[in-house]
Amino acid sequence: MAYKKTEQFDQDVTEKMMEHYRSVIELTGEDPEREGLQKTPERIAKAMQYITHGYQMDAHEILNQAKFHESYSEMVIVKDIELYSLCEHHMLPFFGKAHIAYIPNGYITGLSKLARVVDCFARRLQVQERMTHQILDAIQETLNPLGVAVVIEAKHLCMMMRGVQKQNSVTTTSAFSGQFRAAETRSEFLKLITADLY
Repeated sequence: MAYKKTEQFDQDVTEKMMEHYRSVIELTGEDPEREGLQKTPERIAKAMQYITHGYQMDAHEILNQAKFHESYSEMVIVKDIELYSLCEHHMLPFFGKAHIAYIPNGYITGLSKLARVVDCFARRLQVQERMTHQILDAIQETLNPLGVAVVIEAKHLCMMMRGVQKQNSVTTTSAFSGQFRAAETRSEFLKLITADLY
């Protein structure tokens, strides 16, 4: 079976970005007409559109697409959700994983939708602290659960490749609402996301 590309790009945006990236390459001291760089402005322009496609996503709509009545009222956890984002200060990547939990209050959502909500906010120019709260707020506002918990652990290339150049540092951020503000519930969540169950 032949490989089929499914990525969609705005041609007008691509061409405008290409002009700027060609100038950036030139300003670094390189020749944008060199064989290895001739198609680089187009590749970067398309990559940037893909990396930031979260601006075209609506987290509430994602959750509502699979919102079901359900009487289940225990903790629902999806952990180790991979995420890739761009630091808005240096436009260098940061990457890691998100752990999400919520306690339903009459509604649940499809598990994959939680991962899509992470992508919705990660695929933008971001700071980890804001993204953590954006994920929590979207779930809280759409499902109205008894509580939401979000923990994100990430490595930032702006710290690894430049500046302090600390290769092993990991940034952890967290946000809690409702029942997760109680120490016992929060402790149970944190224990479960660090447990090796398999």
